[in-house]
Amino acid sequence: MTDQAECAIGFRPDQLEGFRIGVTSDRRSGDLIDAFVRRGAQVVHAPTIRMANASSDEPVIADTRAIIDARPDVLLATTAYGVRRWFEVADAAGLGDDLVDALRDTAILVRGPKARGGIRAAGLDDVGMSAEETTESLIDEVLAKHPAGLTIAVQLHGYLPPSALDRLRRAHARVLTVEPYRWLDPDVADERVDRLIEAACTGGLDAITFTSAPAVHALFMAAEARGRYDDLVDAMCGPVVAAAVGPVTAAPLLAAGIDPLQPERYRMGAMIRQVCEHLESARVIRVETRHGPLALRGSVAEVAGRRIPLAPVALSILRPLVVARGSVVARDRLAAGMPGAGDEHALEVALSRLRQSIGVPGLIATVVKRGYRIDA
Repeated sequence: MTDQAECAIGFRPDQLEGFRIGVTSDRRSGDLIDAFVRRGAQVVHAPTIRMANASSDEPVIADTRAIIDARPDVLLATTAYGVRRWFEVADAAGLGDDLVDALRDTAILVRGPKARGGIRAAGLDDVGMSAEETTESLIDEVLAKHPAGLTIAVQLHGYLPPSALDRLRRAHARVLTVEPYRWLDPDVADERVDRLIEAACTGGLDAITFTSAPAVHALFMAAEARGRYDDLVDAMCGPVVAAAVGPVTAAPLLAAGIDPLQPERYRMGAMIRQVCEHLESARVIRVETRHGPLALRGSVAEVAGRRIPLAPVALSILRPLVVARGSVVARDRLAAGMPGAGDEHALEVALSRLRQSIGVPGLIATVVKRGYRIDA
C-alpha cells in the first residue's frame, strides 16, 4: 500500500480539529503538512535540519570515478534519494553506463526497501537488506558474511558516525565513499525552530513528528543552546506526543527517555495515520458534566454541540479543570499555570472570559476560598 493510500484511510476533515502538530522535516514536508491540515490540524513547521545536494558535483564525480576504477566487491546503498542523486550526477557527467557496468558484479546491500527501489531503478539488483534498516546493521552484515581485505563502497546519507566507517576500514583493504547530499543546520535567521521549541515547552503543541534521526539531534541541540533541553524532553514525555517514522529515527528519542509513536511499517503515511488515530483516541479528554458532555480536543473545547477555539490563557485554565474531572483545582495552581506572570486577579479576568466563550452557565463552578471545578 502506498503512503497516499494509507493517508486516505479513515479521512475526515475535522479529525484533528483543535490539535497543533509540529513538523520538523524538510524534504517531503509539504506532503506531511497537507495531510494534517486536511484533517483540521494546525501545523507549526520548523525544519530542524535541511537536506542539500553537494555544493558542487565535482567531489561526487571524483568519488564516482574512483568507484568505477575500483570495481568494488561490496556496495552499501543507504537511501533511495542518495542513490537516485548519485546516478543522476553520474549520468550528467557521462559516467552513468560506466557506473552501472562497474557495479554489475558487486554485492549490493541495501539499507531498506526504498534504497532497494533506487538500486533497481538504476538497472541493478541487490543481494540483501539490513536486518534493522540501519547503516550500522549493513556494516554488521558485511563484517559477518564477507571475508576481510575487500574493496567496499558506501553511499553516505548525510549522517553517519565516523566510527561506523572505521569498523569497515579495520577489516577491509579499501573503503570508498560517495556523498550525493548532506544535512545542513537551519539558517540562524530562521526563527521557526525557536517558535517550535517554545510552543512545545509552553503547552502550544500536541505532537511533534520526526522523519529522520538528524532532525531529532538537531532539535535537541537547538533546545540545549536555548537552555530549554530539559523542558523539551519533559514536554515530550508528557503532554506532547513524539512520533517517529521508524526505529532509526526513534533511537535518539528513546535515548533521551522519550517513548515515541512508531508505525509498524516504517513509512510516512503509516506515521500520519498513527498520529491521527492516537490524538483522536488518546488525547481527547472527555468528562460528563451536569450540563452535558464536555471534551477538550487540543485547543478546542467541545460542549453543547459546539466546538470553541480557546486562546492559550483560556486553555491553560480549562485543561487542568477538565483533567481533574470535577475535583477542585486550587486558585494558585491555575494562576501559576497561566502564560506569563499570572496572578489571582488575572485569573479571575481570564476565567470570566472563558465562561463567556463557553456559554454554559454553571459549567465551571466556584468553590469559595478553594478554587474552581467542572460541575460534574
